[in-house]
Parts: sequence; C-alpha cells; structure tokens
Amino acid sequence: MEHAMTMRELRRPHRLRSGDTVALVAPAGPVPEDLLETGLEQLRAWGLNTRVGKHVRDRHPRLDYLAGTDADRAADLQEAWCHPDVSAVFCVRGGYGSMRILDLLDWTEMAAAGPKLFTGSSDITALHDAFATQLGLVTVFGPMAATKAFTEDAAAREHLRRTLFQPESVTILTRSTADALVPGRARGITYGGNLSIVAGSFGAPDAPTPPERGIAMLEDVTEDPYQLDRFITQLLRAGWFDHAAGIALGSWTECGPLEQVRAVMSDRLGGLGVPILWELGFGHCTAQRTIPLGVAAELDTDAQRLSILQPALL
Repeated sequence: MEHAMTMRELRRPHRLRSGDTVALVAPAGPVPEDLLETGLEQLRAWGLNTRVGKHVRDRHPRLDYLAGTDADRAADLQEAWCHPDVSAVFCVRGGYGSMRILDLLDWTEMAAAGPKLFTGSSDITALHDAFATQLGLVTVFGPMAATKAFTEDAAAREHLRRTLFQPESVTILTRSTADALVPGRARGITYGGNLSIVAGSFGAPDAPTPPERGIAMLEDVTEDPYQLDRFITQLLRAGWFDHAAGIALGSWTECGPLEQVRAVMSDRLGGLGVPILWELGFGHCTAQRTIPLGVAAELDTDAQRLSILQPALL
C-alpha cells in the first residue's frame, strides 16, 4: 500500500477511557507468563477490558527468540487492529522480530479499521515507523505490559497511564539526568525510537522518511559504543538527520561507560549544528518516560525538557 501522507500530517487517535477494550499482542520476542498475568491485572485495574492474542503465549518451533511464527504473530496484530471492539493495541514486549512481520500485514485492511491507539517500545520501533508511514498515525513509545518496566516500575507505569488516559497532563518531559550536549531550542515533529532498529530499516523500499523538520528521539540497550557509532554513522550517511531541528537522546543501559557513549554522540552528532539534549529518560531505564511519536514538540536544552505542543491523543 502506497501512502502519500508525511509525518507532519499524522492523525492523533483517541485517548483511553475506563471500559475500553485493549488487545495485547506479541510481535517480537517470547513472553514471560508471570509478567503477562501481572500486566493484565494492572491493565484491568485501570478499568480496561483485555483481549490476549491467540499466539501471544507461543514460542517459535525453531527460533526460540521469537514468540510464535511470523505468520501467527502478524495474524494476531492484524486481528487485534481490525477488531471493531478494540480501542488500542498494546505490544507486550520487545526483543526481536517486529521487522519480520511488516510484509505480512494487510495495511489496506488496517487503514480501513480506522485510527486506534498503538503502544510499545524497543524492537516495536519497526512497527511505530510502519504505523506512521502506512497508516498516518501518532503512536506511543512506552513500557510494555509483560516487562518489568510495567509490572514493577510504578513511576514508568503511571507515566504511561497518564499519557494514555490524560495526555494533557504529561506534555512536559524532563528528567534530572538531562543536560545539554549542544545548547539551543528547536521545534519539530518527534520521530525515531530505538537506534539499532531505526538503522536496520534502511534499504527497505518502505523505509520511513523523517519529517521535514523533526525532533529525533533515540535510545538503545546492550550495544557497545562502537556499535552505537556505526548506527549513528549509517544514519548520518543515509540522510536521516538532514532535516532534524533537534535531537533528544534517551537512555543507554548496558551500552558501556556512559561517558564513552556521550563522547560518541558528541563526536558524531555535535557537528550537525542543532540542539541536542542528553539522557531525557525514555527507553530502557527506571522510571522511563513515555513519549509520543509523530507530534509537534519543542526541545529546550536550557530548561532540560521536551514540551509536547498539544496533547498526543484526542
């Protein structure tokens, strides 16, 4: 399905309300049963009705890093998105595998299902990009229901809840760790997500095109500094930062010494001449912030914050 819509024209889906039905899917890695059950209990405590995809608890017969076969994982997502009673689709964990199902989804049918809320993070970046490109929708990058970031981290879970139910209450994103890598202020459309997944999308015919003026959002986990250097260099050479008005960097958990990661980012990105905010607190970290992708925002390194200029959800 070809789609002429650019990221600056993304539609905002409706916020969640008590009584809504949300569908849980596993587009990537296998799901820990105990975390899934705890996550379901907490979603129900929010007043939501839950539907669990038929294959969420599956394990691929040969590749144990995948939750079921590609066809089954794609079918779960397709069915969840197109079900008329479902208001939102929650990805329950990341890992790896989302990119493998992109060509198995019927984007025309999914577009006909209307705008809905979609949330997940990490490997789910591949689907965030696809939902923006194919469906023209704002999506939500935050903790996932069958991960400890949701089940055990009350601050992360509450920030997600407020974003989904009361988006006007979380329009200022900041963290005590944030500071200026390159000072300045900039406005643009949020885009990006997990660095290695963004870099891995290049070369595909449907690779996402960044907005004409954007705020690039990047984070990663368990990637050594030289690997981060390689990903950033690939994005630079591919022109991914060409229209970036500013850059917000999230967490870099288990990516080696943070001072070395910071040095990589300064060396590779500092010459772009745009404001860069270091360690805003989204990604794989405690009390992680939920961030909307595809919305207008202002980055202010002096104030150490990203301001969402209008609520991410209607």
